[in-house]
Amino acid sequence: MELSGKLKIWARRIKRDGVTLWFAGKHPATPWYAKALGAFVVAYALSPIDLIPDFIPVLGYVDDVLLLPGLIWLTIRLLPSEVLADCREQADAWMKVQGSKPRSRLGAALIVLIWIGFSAALWFWLAPKG
Repeated sequence: MELSGKLKIWARRIKRDGVTLWFAGKHPATPWYAKALGAFVVAYALSPIDLIPDFIPVLGYVDDVLLLPGLIWLTIRLLPSEVLADCREQADAWMKVQGSKPRSRLGAALIVLIWIGFSAALWFWLAPKG
């Protein structure tokens, strides 16, 4: 298999595992720390807005290529194997029926709030004193 085929399979797995975490957040056997990290990861992964906009050269894709897959991998590792298997089945079924990942308005709102906070902090830091 060539590199592009492997990358497509990897990207599909990441997409599926993002949806898996969405279901794991609702699963009663998911530990609280996995739910907490998973809630952040899912809100960010399913948000239509990126923390680092894609139009910024190089950095725009760092979150898509490194940050998000790393956080998904870490959160998946925190899940008990039974929960992971159950939630992966649910994610596969969801993606077959819906054809895409769900959207998170909460995630979009979280990203907007982070940008507003960052902008306000930068403005206070750079504003002339006096």
